[in-house]
Amino acid sequence: MAKRIAKRGLIEASSGNVLADLGLPDSEELDTKLRLAVELNRLLKVRRLSQVRAATLLGISQPKVSALKHYKLEGFSVERLMVLLTAMGLDVEIRIKAHRTANAPGRILVAAA
Repeated sequence: MAKRIAKRGLIEASSGNVLADLGLPDSEELDTKLRLAVELNRLLKVRRLSQVRAATLLGISQPKVSALKHYKLEGFSVERLMVLLTAMGLDVEIRIKAHRTANAPGRILVAAA
């Protein structure tokens, strides 16, 4: 990471994943969960669904919807979040392709269309 000295102290450039920059374990998985949850919460807001109505639509309990809305994602797997997106009428597409550098590990990317 590039570093430079500013007037107020040391500034460190982000790697592109703030969770990894913070040193959190499983930062790639957390980033994927977060991006999926952001899209779910965007849909819930756009559709103006109450937590009770969202719970019925998603097939989960209202407390789980509350946890989702507050980004408390410990009880959600990536797969479960993808299933919830499909319950909201979205298609989830998974593409597998060769990585840019053969010796580097691959990445999981989530992008809303």
